Amino acid sequence: MSSLVAYEDSDSSDQGEEGASASVETAPRKQNREAVTRTSEVTSSPAGFAPDQHLVNITDGSSSSFHPHPQPQGCSGWGRKYCSGGAENKLSRDTAAPLRLPATQRETAPVQALPCMPRSSSDEFHPTKRQLAVPSGVRPYVPKRQRLATSVEAVDPKYPTEQVPGNQTRESQILSEVSARLKPYLAQKPSAAGVPRRLLMSLGGHQGAVNTVKWCPSPHLSHLLLSASMDKTFKVWDGAESGRCLRVYTCHSGAVRDACWTPCGRHLLTGSFDNTAVITDVETGQQAAKLDNHFKVMCVALHPSNPEVFLCGGYSSAVKAWDSRSCKVVKMYKAGIQQTLDILFLRGGVDFITSSDCVSRDSADRTLIAWDYQTTAKVSNQIYHERYTCPSLALHPLEESFVAQTNGNYMAVFSSQQPYKMNKRRRFEGHKVEGYAIRCDFSLDGTILASGSSTGSAHFYDYHHARALHTLLAHSQPCLCVSQHPVLPTTVATCDWAGEIKIWH
Repeated sequence: MSSLVAYEDSDSSDQGEEGASASVETAPRKQNREAVTRTSEVTSSPAGFAPDQHLVNITDGSSSSFHPHPQPQGCSGWGRKYCSGGAENKLSRDTAAPLRLPATQRETAPVQALPCMPRSSSDEFHPTKRQLAVPSGVRPYVPKRQRLATSVEAVDPKYPTEQVPGNQTRESQILSEVSARLKPYLAQKPSAAGVPRRLLMSLGGHQGAVNTVKWCPSPHLSHLLLSASMDKTFKVWDGAESGRCLRVYTCHSGAVRDACWTPCGRHLLTGSFDNTAVITDVETGQQAAKLDNHFKVMCVALHPSNPEVFLCGGYSSAVKAWDSRSCKVVKMYKAGIQQTLDILFLRGGVDFITSSDCVSRDSADRTLIAWDYQTTAKVSNQIYHERYTCPSLALHPLEESFVAQTNGNYMAVFSSQQPYKMNKRRRFEGHKVEGYAIRCDFSLDGTILASGSSTGSAHFYDYHHARALHTLLAHSQPCLCVSQHPVLPTTVATCDWAGEIKIWH
């Protein structure tokens, strides 16, 4: 198809006398002919072409010579590309059928300026002129590097305060500020522990049983509360003021059975039924180490004097000691048992105690085993002689003793020095265990011992006199853990089998 079409007022350009008389044109007729010719150049030719081309008559398709305006001066860039003569041969070979337009369209056809034509004073009358402005509603392109630098994590609509993991570029500063409620207690000596009486806040968000809750051991970060759940997640909460969930960690594909803080409060150690133990950065959520134990992990414990080393126990006859720096097993403790329920380092980290499910008909042989950490040798396996398993252990913060929660519905007291004798004159009764992994915990000054119960209550005992102080009706489901705050007096956290967490004061 020819690129240039001229509109003639006469029917043909060579019709005898009529053609001869048409050669004499009046001034108005000549102006109309030039305007229509310019309109034809714009409407039918690609913008920017200015070579000599054939003119097709719109009435009968005959061609006549046509000399367009000379090429404008000053074309540059992409305009010069199309204004060059390289496209002339290709354009001159194009042929097409005659183009017929109604007379009204011929009279009112808009005139558009070529991209390479200089702007004239008549441009303001061309409404179809190309617009360079960006249409409304179109987002400009943002480079990927800039998008990642300014992106923010998605928020779960059900729990708008929870930070959902996945994007770890910019996070809220979890470890940057000290809670206003803690500041008055940080400058003074710890006061005597008390028994909580009223509910301060209730935290909901876990979809499975919460196995443990633990306050951060670092005093200025002790408003942070860690929870590990059977819903495959563990979370960090603001347990002192707002009760918000500050972050959710989903690095496990199985139930999170145990979790603890590092002494600095910047990392978390978790053990899961997916056979892994993971060290996670609290602030960024990134995994510092993920170690495969080849068995379901039931319990984890950090070495008290060397936090880079930790122990893992679970559905295995052995306990493994890992070095998080090399991600290798540095020691192995083989006990010939089926399952390790809990691990407790004694003071100094020279020895540690493991609790197992190995119970014979007459005695609990190898229920509690004392190990030498350095040599991996058994120090004693005849500590506890009753026919009950011990699902959890707790070390006294000041004295050389520890307690063991038993399935006999009482807590027994043992010496933390060899030969690890049990104190038969002191035991703490009144709560129910009934096969649940009920945990116990000491207050910071060691005067109060707290325990959960399968009835949903939280029980508080005077440690030195072995008597019950108070029973808190905490939950309707079994209360699995009671954690006493290391700084705030008379403040505890409890969790239950239904996934609820409560803060009491």
